[in-house]
Amino acid sequence: MKFGFIQARSPTVFSYVDWLLTVPLQIVEFYLILAAIAVVAVSVFWRLLIASVVMLVAGYLGEVGSVGVWTGFTVGMIAWLYIIYEVFAGEASKISASEGTARMSRKAFNALRIIVTFGWSIYPLGYLWGYSVDGSPATLNLVYNLADFVNKIAFGVVIWSAATASSELPNESNAAG
Repeated sequence: MKFGFIQARSPTVFSYVDWLLTVPLQIVEFYLILAAIAVVAVSVFWRLLIASVVMLVAGYLGEVGSVGVWTGFTVGMIAWLYIIYEVFAGEASKISASEGTARMSRKAFNALRIIVTFGWSIYPLGYLWGYSVDGSPATLNLVYNLADFVNKIAFGVVIWSAATASSELPNESNAAG
C-alpha cells in the first residue's frame, strides 16, 4: 500500500500522532486512579486533558514550522508545567493525599506523577537538543523514541502493579467464605 498522501520530512510527525493518542490516555489513567478512590470533579480530568493537548499541539506546531520553534516550545512547556502543578499541588494532588485514599492508589498516583515529571522531561530536552545543539532530525527522533520507550513501559508497569495489588487485597466476599 502506498502512502503518497504523507509528506513528512521526519518521523517526528508520526510521533505526534502517537502522542495525541497515548498522552490523553495517560491523563485518563491519572483520573481513573483518583476516581477509583474518591469523588473527583470531572473538571480535574478536563483541565489535565486540555493541558496535555495544548502541550502536544504547541510542540507539533513549532516542529512543523506553523509557529516559531521557540513559541511552540514555550507554550508546550507552560502546559506541561501546569500538569505538574496539578498533580503535585493542585486539586488532583489534594485528592490523592487525602487520608481516605487507598495506599496502593496513592502509590500509583505518586509513581505516575514522577513519570510525568522526570520521564516526560526527556521530550523537551530532546526538543532543545534537536533545535539548539545539533539540529539533526535523527538525534531528535532518537531522543523521542528513547523517551517513548521509558515512559510507555513505566506507565504500563505502574498501572499493572496497581491493578494486581488491588486485586490481591482481601474483600468482604473473600473474607466471608
